[in-house]
Amino acid sequence: MKKKFDSRLLKPLFGLAAFVIICGFLARYLTDSETLADYAKKNPEAAYGTNNEETSSSSTPDSTSENLSINIDDSHIDKTNEAVEPDKDADTMKATNTQTNTISSDRVTYQEGFYYESLTGEVKEKITGISYPVSAKEADSLAVPAVNMLAEDALPAISYDDLCYMSILHYDFYGEIQTGELICNKKIAEDLVEIFYELYQNEYQIEKIKLIDEYNGDDTASMTDNNTSCFNYRVVDGTTSLSKHALGCAIDINPFYNPYVVFNKDGSGETYISPEGSEAYADRSKDFPYKIDENDLCYKLFKEHGFVWGGDWNSCKDYQHFQKVVE
Repeated sequence: MKKKFDSRLLKPLFGLAAFVIICGFLARYLTDSETLADYAKKNPEAAYGTNNEETSSSSTPDSTSENLSINIDDSHIDKTNEAVEPDKDADTMKATNTQTNTISSDRVTYQEGFYYESLTGEVKEKITGISYPVSAKEADSLAVPAVNMLAEDALPAISYDDLCYMSILHYDFYGEIQTGELICNKKIAEDLVEIFYELYQNEYQIEKIKLIDEYNGDDTASMTDNNTSCFNYRVVDGTTSLSKHALGCAIDINPFYNPYVVFNKDGSGETYISPEGSEAYADRSKDFPYKIDENDLCYKLFKEHGFVWGGDWNSCKDYQHFQKVVE
């Protein structure tokens, strides 16, 4: 038989519940505390393990972080030198450019990455006996064998003081930015730095710009490698006359694609084309990359600065060549 519920038991239960509620109320307001639920609302990063400054590595595939991705164009970064190991020797941190450690007091900076200055001792040492001539007596004292020697008692037609070193930036055939080096006559230095800066701004592609000394002063080797160069104390190919390159007043641009052409050379009726292998580019009626003609930006800029283009000559065509007469 079931027992009847005694209602008298409810009174002490209600009394106990009321006591607990009153104690909680007083504890909360007298101690200025808050519930876990309130704390969680105010501090979600602590309560739920999130962080407003970072995206959790455990984000799900439909996380909003995927919609915040940025496409970065790094096509012009030289990725071969992106990382340097922390334990590398200090020498590996040096730039490849000739003038890394020595700055001439008369350096002229046209724009960042574009400057010219007098030849330092380091540069003079590099070019002497190679692109810059020496006497036989001087050749004996050089650390490396001289390949450019003057006749007995002859003096060069230009001095070190007439020349300057130039560093520029350019886009190569891969569309990547490279540092180029030139040695030129001081009187055309301002022209060249302005021209090359405009070419750079327009992303005009030049494969290589190295000192001719990197090719041991061999102009043919430099052209075959499609190297753009300026100063080289030498005669005009096939003659005994000094080239304008010998005075630092001429420059050859992308020479393999813009060859030197002599018609009816030596009266033989044959056409001479240099460098070897560039014969296909002697036909200027064809369209091909890196061709210099009257519509080319390089042509227009050099002409604006008062240079003569070898492609305008009659007896021969030197499509790579620009020169300027200076006093």
